[in-house]
Amino acid sequence: MDALELLFSASLWAAAIRIASPLIFATLGELISERAGVLNLGIEGIMTVGAFAGWFTVYQGGDLWLGVLVAALAGAAFGLLHAVLVVPLGLSQHVTGIGITLFAASLTYYIYRLAFPEVTSPPKIEPFQPWPVPILSDIPFFGEALFRQTPLTYLAFIAAGLVGWFLYRTPAGLAVRTAGENPAAVEAQGIDVTRVRMLAVVAGSALMGIGGAFLTLSAFNSFYFEMVNGRGWIAIALVVFGSWRPGKALLGAVLFAAFDAYQLRLQQLAGAFVPYQIFLMLPYALSILALIVMSRRAAYPRALMIPYRKGER
Repeated sequence: MDALELLFSASLWAAAIRIASPLIFATLGELISERAGVLNLGIEGIMTVGAFAGWFTVYQGGDLWLGVLVAALAGAAFGLLHAVLVVPLGLSQHVTGIGITLFAASLTYYIYRLAFPEVTSPPKIEPFQPWPVPILSDIPFFGEALFRQTPLTYLAFIAAGLVGWFLYRTPAGLAVRTAGENPAAVEAQGIDVTRVRMLAVVAGSALMGIGGAFLTLSAFNSFYFEMVNGRGWIAIALVVFGSWRPGKALLGAVLFAAFDAYQLRLQQLAGAFVPYQIFLMLPYALSILALIVMSRRAAYPRALMIPYRKGER
């Protein structure tokens, strides 16, 4: 199979969908937060916490879905901390976000070492298994690519639809979007801007935690430090790429994942002639290029990163 044929391989797109899944959760979480006017740079640490919390719950005998729930709650807890610091207290969203990432990663490492002081190789769990959708999984090409995934992958795509519906079809979604554009207008409607923003950050962080849990409960079967590997920062870029719209952000996540899956296969084809680092760099370089192009037309939420005090206009 040559490089061009790879692009039309169902296995390539099946891998792309798998790789995109944690990015979709994380991107949706960041998108909700930013739509409400709060940048959450704690995403990398929150995903690490979610990955560990989900895995540790299952390792202790919990059900896989209980692991997902615990990961979401752990992410929400750190989201609440971030929200308290930046919404009512008005601290720098950049500094607080970086602090949340460092705190979450350090706390995870501390708890891990308390639980496994002498272990050099992390214990393994039984992760989610692929769940072929009846009838649809038998469709040539699309069946293998889309409908033979694990339940968490299906949940990621459902979440994208639900977030889009919430933001554009519900009064609460309108309040979230307006809080990121014109918080004074939200207050004029008798809605508490602080509450809206805090709830958005907490809900978004719960999704980030599930994105981390995907890595330990669906993609792999154990927990490793650095396994998030910059996916949080990529998610932030995907929010810009998607112009703060769930559908476009979903497309961006799949495209980035496709680049990543493609470079892995190119390494096998041409790894003897081209340094593998070149292939590793490709999806990130292409993402930066796409980001530059898309950001020229991006319409930022006008109140993003701007603290709001009740009564201010």
